Amino acid sequence: MSSFALKAAAGAAALLASVSMTTLAVASDKLTIVTSYPADVTDVYKNAFEQANPGVTVEVVNKSTSSGVKFLKETTSNNSADIFWASAPDAFEVLKADGLLVKYTSSVEGLPEKIGAYPINDPDGFYTGFALSGYGIMWNTRYAQSYGIEPAKQWSDLTKAQYFGHVGISSPSRSGTTHLTIETILQGEGWEKGWEQIKWIGGNSYTITERSFGVPDGVNTGSFGFGVVIDFFGFSSRSSGFPVDFVYPDVTALVPANVGVVTNAPNEDNARKFVDFLLSAKGQELLLDPKIMRLPVNPEAYANAPEGFPNPFVGDTIKASVSFDSEASKAHYNAVNALFDSMITYRHKELAAAVKAIHEAEAAVGEGGSQAAKDLIAEARALVAWTPVDLETANDPAFGAIFTTKRKSEDDKSSGRQAEVEQEWDARIVENYAKAVDLAEKAKSAN
Repeated sequence: MSSFALKAAAGAAALLASVSMTTLAVASDKLTIVTSYPADVTDVYKNAFEQANPGVTVEVVNKSTSSGVKFLKETTSNNSADIFWASAPDAFEVLKADGLLVKYTSSVEGLPEKIGAYPINDPDGFYTGFALSGYGIMWNTRYAQSYGIEPAKQWSDLTKAQYFGHVGISSPSRSGTTHLTIETILQGEGWEKGWEQIKWIGGNSYTITERSFGVPDGVNTGSFGFGVVIDFFGFSSRSSGFPVDFVYPDVTALVPANVGVVTNAPNEDNARKFVDFLLSAKGQELLLDPKIMRLPVNPEAYANAPEGFPNPFVGDTIKASVSFDSEASKAHYNAVNALFDSMITYRHKELAAAVKAIHEAEAAVGEGGSQAAKDLIAEARALVAWTPVDLETANDPAFGAIFTTKRKSEDDKSSGRQAEVEQEWDARIVENYAKAVDLAEKAKSAN
């Protein structure tokens, strides 16, 4: 080879090395996080992580939990995300099963492996718990006093007549945290009783919000008085000075909120650093920021917790009677979302009318009313409680697989078998709610 050719080859190799090093440098200066958390959470961690890692720029891609899962699935061939960060363990199970997360064990030491009997981290190492979450009821103290309504302490309280029109809840198809709450009630109360309770809460609701954030916002501003929320919404609102409080019902669960490193992450080293930062003493203390107020997984962090802040590692301030089964939740994830929207979200007007009519009939008939009137009311309640599928059907993988279209509103159309099933459900649901109103009216006359 001539000296000219040798010089040209050496120059090309040097240029290639330079380009490779530049690409590596650019990659190492970034971290892309796909998360369902609001800016109040992500801004705190973005700023702290960038400060702890000079030169690294954090990009936050905010999506609902289900949208985030879908995004990672759709971009897997050209992945740009490094971290998936959310509350729903069943979402992480879906990503794990699809090979979209890689194993990583944090270098942070001294953290407990379980909360009660529930593992804080994925036993196989594909995702890590960084905070604990429980589900409950948030209320506006001034609102409750103004309307003369007792604070609700149990889910069953929110089914009572005095709460009609005073409750807010989101849809599990739009909110991963709401999905966990609904699933917790179904696991704690059983499929049939759980759905009956959920539907009655939905019927008592003033609104079904677009996102989970809409519930605490509505309670904070007094648009409605009571909300079904994840605990940190209540704690952060209270810490910010809103006249609100929060309670864990007995039927609740403590479930880890998780973080995972995405498969083929372009900035995997920074992703691992971020996981370690979340679990570090500094990262855990940030959970006690008034805008965040989440339960740390590191027991030592509670030494600096504000007065009255619950500590799940000490005493029984959180009864958490439900041992959350993420595998069960994963099995009927799509079915639960579709059922809630069909029975509650898209037929909220009809459901609320039926629930109101029954409340009024029960008040008119009273305990001393005729048996005929009571029988009519019982029949009306059964029509409202009816759920299209049983637990065995909901758990059937083939059944869950038909729900391929994520409907964002009643006007969105599904196709194929999903459309057929949802149309069948809807026809029966509308008929049941209308019949319930009619029976409730007849009960008044029969008394």
